[in-house]
Amino acid sequence: MSGVEVAGIIVAVFWAILISFLAVALVRLAQVLRATTKLVSEVTDQAVPLLADASSTVRSARTQLDRVDAIASDVQEVTSNASALSSTVATAFGGPLVKVAAFGYGVRKALGKGDAAPGGVPPRASRRTVIVGRTVPAARRRKQKD
Repeated sequence: MSGVEVAGIIVAVFWAILISFLAVALVRLAQVLRATTKLVSEVTDQAVPLLADASSTVRSARTQLDRVDAIASDVQEVTSNASALSSTVATAFGGPLVKVAAFGYGVRKALGKGDAAPGGVPPRASRRTVIVGRTVPAARRRKQKD
């Protein structure tokens, strides 16, 4: 065998090995592509019903939020009506009730049946003056006046 024949055999072996590696790589690539196709198919089969369920859940939540919004507006209307009714009642009965209470107090004082002690004058030690949220005893008040 000559050098050219040996070189030809080496090149042929090299090409055979190269083709074998390429064939193995192509077989593995085909397996990866099949697995990827199968995975995408399974994900699609599971994702479509999940998306449909999510869509129906969102629609249901929107319906519930619309109902809550209607309830909140009704509560706001009831609150404003109650406030208006309260102010109307306070206006209608507040003034006259204060006048009747003042009249009753005046009558009790005039008849001597008020808060005062016998004789019509409250005892000095029991009276207290309120100054900015605190009470000052009568004895201390007298010292302050002097």
